[in-house]
Amino acid sequence: MSKDVSKIWESDQAQQLAEALVSIDDVQVMQNFLRDALTEKEIIEVGARLQAALMLANGETYTAITRQTKLSSRTVARISDWLKDGCNGYQAVITSVNAHHVHMPPVRAD
Repeated sequence: MSKDVSKIWESDQAQQLAEALVSIDDVQVMQNFLRDALTEKEIIEVGARLQAALMLANGETYTAITRQTKLSSRTVARISDWLKDGCNGYQAVITSVNAHHVHMPPVRAD
């Protein structure tokens, strides 16, 4: 993996999305936007990936993570790779979540 930012962010639409997300500072507004923009399955999948990253950061095993999140072991391995050698997105969110002491209940992918 590379720490280089993907070319996807060169797209005006992708940049607009990132800017829109960072401008939202209200949980209900964020939930409403995500529900309008994504399918329920996509929201659950992204939530499960975040939960897996949090669990990996806490030293949980792949077995425990796949059992709790219903993600494949390959997806968990990919998240582990991104945690170690990605763009530091997961790390930044984990740090932010920990700083705000937000309890994030387990998410189960369907």
